[in-house]
Amino acid sequence: MATQTPPAPADAPPRSLRPGELGIPSYRRWFGAGREAFIHYLTFLVTVALVLAPVIPILFQSVRNQPLYEAGGAFTLSNYVHLFTEAGFGTIILNTLLFAVLTTVFALAIAVPMAILLTRTRFPGARIIGQIVRWPIYISPLVLAFGWIVVYGPAGFLTTALREYAGFVPWDLYTLPGMAFVEAVAQVPVAFLFCANALASSDTSLENAARTVGAGPMRILRSIVVPMLRPPMLYAGLLIFGTAVETLSIPLILGEPSEITMFSSFLYNEGIDSINPDYGLLGAASTLILAATITLVIAQTRLLKHAQRFVSVRGKATRANLLDLGNWKWAGFAFVGVYLVLGVLLPMIALIARAFTSLLTPLVSPFSTLTLDNFRLIFDYAPYTESIVNSITIALIGSIAVTLIGTVVVLVARRSEFRFARLLETAALSPHAVPGLIIGIGFFWAFAWAPGGDAVRGTLIALIIAFGVRALPSAFGAISPSVMQLGRELDNAARVAGADWWRTVSRILIRLLVPAMLASFVLIWTAMIREYAPAMFLAGAESQVIGTTAIDLWTQGETGSVAALATIQIAVTAVVAGLAGLLVKEKKTRNKGKNNA
Repeated sequence: MATQTPPAPADAPPRSLRPGELGIPSYRRWFGAGREAFIHYLTFLVTVALVLAPVIPILFQSVRNQPLYEAGGAFTLSNYVHLFTEAGFGTIILNTLLFAVLTTVFALAIAVPMAILLTRTRFPGARIIGQIVRWPIYISPLVLAFGWIVVYGPAGFLTTALREYAGFVPWDLYTLPGMAFVEAVAQVPVAFLFCANALASSDTSLENAARTVGAGPMRILRSIVVPMLRPPMLYAGLLIFGTAVETLSIPLILGEPSEITMFSSFLYNEGIDSINPDYGLLGAASTLILAATITLVIAQTRLLKHAQRFVSVRGKATRANLLDLGNWKWAGFAFVGVYLVLGVLLPMIALIARAFTSLLTPLVSPFSTLTLDNFRLIFDYAPYTESIVNSITIALIGSIAVTLIGTVVVLVARRSEFRFARLLETAALSPHAVPGLIIGIGFFWAFAWAPGGDAVRGTLIALIIAFGVRALPSAFGAISPSVMQLGRELDNAARVAGADWWRTVSRILIRLLVPAMLASFVLIWTAMIREYAPAMFLAGAESQVIGTTAIDLWTQGETGSVAALATIQIAVTAVVAGLAGLLVKEKKTRNKGKNNA
């Protein structure tokens, strides 16, 4: 006889599904919060700690009468009194301001016409020349300064030739205008990119309307194109001004021999070149330059609030109609050619030639002075070789780490419901306002102050941290636009399927951000292989980098070895940038093929 199972009562509650049934993932919760909350707060705390680590010790040291690493001491404002009563400090401020103003004026005077000529006019070879103009971005201003000295210095190639045949030389690099012009040449690509990108994405309907009423090319450029460039010119100008205030390479290489002292070289002399450093004075000066750069960033933000009235990119775009300047285009071609040939290509060619010769002068054939001794000095002396390996190691590890950290920071700040997302973004971008030399000084004191910090100070780990903080805003800026282009429906679809924030980010968004992350890697690699300012204070005997070694060789009068070291740096940067470019291109081609399939 079959046994029948009694039916369940009609009012019995349905059995609830356990997590994991129907394919819905389950996640452990700690203290009532999901794992995304821990990731968000951990990202926020780490970012804020890294950003404040070099700043707080500087502010604290500026009001202390003893070094931070010594016991005792008291609060005092005497450091600021000493700073402003220091003999010649007023001259230092004037020199710095004049240098920054001249650098900004020279850079914009070159970059803005070039951007207009290459973007808005029918210019011969505009696309190729536009790529060449960007090259100095990959070259350290320190290296470019060495190249300029080889060509235009007192014993430079062109200087010697002109003095021999004309009897006079119309330039002098060891003056404030000369120093500013060399720095401006290095900063021209920055202003060019801002202006060229603004012109390339703007609508040309206003220019077309001006043509219909009979306006000529020059009138259109003067009345429409140039006014539209005010926001990028303002942004680039303030950026270049701030960079000129903090730069160390030009004041150290060109200013010190002529006894022209600026803020950065003052910090160098008081901190590194001094037998008995006055750390209180150094802290007060660092605080002052930090306040100046932060003020510039705030002013930049405030002034660009009204940039909306210059918007020329609308929903309905018109076809670009390039202006024909007639015979004036050849004058423009000569202008661009002089900058590229005399300002960039010739100094770089001369620097590389100097690396392979014992003497570079127009009075002697360079083929009779060919030698590899400059490279032998680099590779036969272990500390010099180690500086190359150190720079490559720092750039490789640092660019990977900063790219990964920057990606997580961007995703938390721009793609989550974290309550402090705006503050996290501000913290990630704030190192942009902190000069590299100040970051080096700040971390020097931070490691000396913190328990166990002596084990890190003077090592590659300290340099990776300092260089990484310096490069974090670049990573954020490189990855953030790509995150903003990803539609929110991707997040929503993952949430519907039961994925939490981190699963959505790790399984979907990060994979789509690989091209942007590769671009960030190249950008940060270039910045880190060029960087040296923080290492002036942080590097130990076994953690020197290419920049600090080059300055050391220059002070010893080893011009050929400096040129050899700079040539190696240029070659390494070019190889890595080229390989990364091919990888990005291959990735885009593969993705395009998948989409077409």
